[in-house]
Amino acid sequence: MPATLSSTKSAAALRRSARVSAELLVVLVMAAVALWLLGRMWSVVWPLIVALLLTTLTWPFTRFLRRHGWHPALAASTVTVLFLLAAAGTVALIAVPVSSQSGELADGVVDGIQKLREWAAGPPLNIGDEQIAGAFDTAIDRVQNSVGNVVSAVGTGVSTVFNGVVTAVLAVFLMFFFLKDGPRFLPWLTRQLPGRLATDIPVVATRGWETLGAFVRSQAFVGLLDAVFIGIGLWILGVPLVLPLAVLTFVSAFVPIVGALFAGLVAVLIALVSNGPRDALIVLAIIVAVQQLEGNVFQPMIQSRGLGLHAAVILLAVTLGGSLAGIVGSLLAVPIAALIAVVWNYLREQLSDPEPEQEPEQDDAPPSIGAPVPS
Repeated sequence: MPATLSSTKSAAALRRSARVSAELLVVLVMAAVALWLLGRMWSVVWPLIVALLLTTLTWPFTRFLRRHGWHPALAASTVTVLFLLAAAGTVALIAVPVSSQSGELADGVVDGIQKLREWAAGPPLNIGDEQIAGAFDTAIDRVQNSVGNVVSAVGTGVSTVFNGVVTAVLAVFLMFFFLKDGPRFLPWLTRQLPGRLATDIPVVATRGWETLGAFVRSQAFVGLLDAVFIGIGLWILGVPLVLPLAVLTFVSAFVPIVGALFAGLVAVLIALVSNGPRDALIVLAIIVAVQQLEGNVFQPMIQSRGLGLHAAVILLAVTLGGSLAGIVGSLLAVPIAALIAVVWNYLREQLSDPEPEQEPEQDDAPPSIGAPVPS
């Protein structure tokens, strides 16, 4: 005889499902309100994010000076001035030429996609489907807009990175104060928070800062190595637009997986248009070799510990960030996902049951039955 459902257990399951659904709904509403407030305060939040990213790059040098007896204000001022000089030199020597060649880069990518389209339409593929043709047209528009936006953002350093002169000034001033007073922030925050928050928030903030710093510094160094090696290969082959392609490679390194594919595709297309299929294949081989060298040698050496994110999570985060906020969302997607993972791991630690203590092992076995018991 088949078992019948228990009305009591069914009602209890429904009540629990309703309670969980209501609690989840409240959490989603609070998240939506938080995102709405974040959007309303973006003019303040964006300079803060930029300042934090810059601080992660400049803090090791500041810490070195402070450990060698420099006053915090003097060390922060010196590093800030050196950073401004380096930024001005980058704009004068790299950003201006790259910005002037951004149109040529976008046109070269479009021509490369057009050549691939013509090749696909001929033998042996003979692809003439209108949907594929429409997909190529869409790809041309997107790549042209994306390459132009990325290179222009790198070249000007205003519209996307600093979002105007005011944002740049705020970010530099905030970076100076973070370098000067950063170590005093957590003790101050501990005194302001009540109860258990005085312990939880500083611990999460410390872990998040370490994760963010490790990501930014490692990606910057790895991106620099990729840009140098790939740029040298392009220069040896005589591929035009070497400097814009190298800068694009460096910037794309901050978008894991997707960025490397995008920058590599652009370099191959430019080589295909300018030098022909043979050099395009050589460029592809150079990019694959550099990426393998990066993944197997550079990344493990530079990054002592990973972000703890699966490749699928990184792909989903980059896709979601790009769809929500464009280039800025793609750049910030992985760090934000890593910070969310830090918070989640800490919550799991606090909500997990402690492991049971193991009883110490006894060296002497109990006497067997019938054995004489020592007096």
